[in-house]
Amino acid sequence: MTLDSLKVGTSAVITAVGGDGALRCRLLDMGLIPHTRVTLQKIAPMGDPIEIRVRGYELTLRVEEAQKIEVEGELK
Repeated sequence: MTLDSLKVGTSAVITAVGGDGALRCRLLDMGLIPHTRVTLQKIAPMGDPIEIRVRGYELTLRVEEAQKIEVEGELK
């Protein structure tokens, strides 16, 4: 499943980061690397963007970007 499919308050572990060139590098630079735990904190009223918690800080991503991040192990 992808990061955008999590429900608010649930956590998962990143398994793969997709995207091409600069986008993939930017996602990796922000700490979104495989084996990292992320939690979906909020979804904007219109559904885009989403806010996640990763490595102790909040990060806002567009849904389009979140769809490129594969996660597994939806946890409470």
